[in-house]
Amino acid sequence: MKSIIGLLIALAGMTNPINAQGIKRALSPKDQSTISIAAWTAKGDLDKLKTALNTGLDAGLTVNQIKESLVHLYAYCGFPRSLRGLQTFMQVLDDRKAKGLTHEAGKEASPVNDHRTRYDRGKASLEKLTGVKEPGTKTGYAAFAPEIEVFLKEHLFADLFDRDVLTYAERQLVTVSVLAAIGGVEPMLRSHLNNCLNVGLTADQLQEFVAVIKSAISKKEARSAQKILDEVIKNRK
Repeated sequence: MKSIIGLLIALAGMTNPINAQGIKRALSPKDQSTISIAAWTAKGDLDKLKTALNTGLDAGLTVNQIKESLVHLYAYCGFPRSLRGLQTFMQVLDDRKAKGLTHEAGKEASPVNDHRTRYDRGKASLEKLTGVKEPGTKTGYAAFAPEIEVFLKEHLFADLFDRDVLTYAERQLVTVSVLAAIGGVEPMLRSHLNNCLNVGLTADQLQEFVAVIKSAISKKEARSAQKILDEVIKNRK
């Protein structure tokens, strides 16, 4: 009887594991690796990125999922970081191939069969992310620099978000990881944490996201992200 009870306790622990911060695991190992990969790419620490990439491949991320994450994040931390991330990933794959390791290529992006303009497709994607209808009159930065508003709609929210290699939730996880890592972009992080909740990520998963930032990146970035996340959750309640 004692053996049976012990086995049941062990199985319960496997289905609801607890991390070092005492938070119930809400993100998969793949998700946690995605956070580390995006954050270290944004930071530009290529040695730490190599470790994160190897961990991600070991966790089961496909080559195309990682490539898509590295491509997506250029919109938030620039082409130089994205390209260095891709070059580092190429090196990691070559090193693993030399050791006899093979990896699943994964899904390719499906053709876009949507005849709306890129601007309208991007507008629809943004409305899905924010849960708010886009206003007809441009304000703020969109009125001050209307060109960038067009670039955001047509390229970021149409060209990138139409690529179904990653889900909206996975893209948002990449985005908040980049924003938390680079710092100084609190309004954008607040907005995208809200977007995370709008596309299906839970408050528990976002708490786990902060815990991964704390353990993998630094306490400083985690404290800032936690403060904003607490505000987001409080306001939504």
